[in-house]
Amino acid sequence: MPRLILGTRNKKKISEITPLLADLALELVDVGQLHNVPEIAEEGRTFLANASAKAQGVAQAAGEWTLAEDSGLVVPALHGEPGVDSALYAGTHGDDAANNAKLLAKIASVPEADRVAYYVCVAVLCNPVGEIKAVTEGRCHGRIVTQAEGSGGFGYDPLFLIPEYHQTFGELHPVVKAALSHRAKAITNLRPALIQYVLTSV
Repeated sequence: MPRLILGTRNKKKISEITPLLADLALELVDVGQLHNVPEIAEEGRTFLANASAKAQGVAQAAGEWTLAEDSGLVVPALHGEPGVDSALYAGTHGDDAANNAKLLAKIASVPEADRVAYYVCVAVLCNPVGEIKAVTEGRCHGRIVTQAEGSGGFGYDPLFLIPEYHQTFGELHPVVKAALSHRAKAITNLRPALIQYVLTSV
């Protein structure tokens, strides 16, 4: 069975990606299990640049097919913030509470009609020598609420309302979120490339 390295050490991301590929005859390997792969710096100023750096860096270090993604929240009324800085918006990488607090403070003066936002995810597939073979993107549109609702998900999920469901990502059932999310769309869009390249690589 061909192996595919998931180029993230974020367990919550891995838990979202894995079910989306569960029906494919792939052995999914968490990059955290590989001792010869260093942390890849995310120094790009676009989601594509960061996803590409992670996919290429992991693929070259591991010598295996690699899928990596970069994602974040974009609020047009805040000039695109937090954007590529979503995970370290408040200064400490992955501090969801501080990041959410900063977002609420910055958007407090924004009129209700202008509190639109969207999540974006860019996924990149690299072959074992680090050549990019496919790039996909997924977006999910919603609004920013005035206070956190729900405890599910991670990141800005408790602040991200899906108007059609009248619930935030923090409140929605994980199965529903998986069908709607930016990450699910990007990974689903990548499936044809996985079938074309990785499943035929052995």
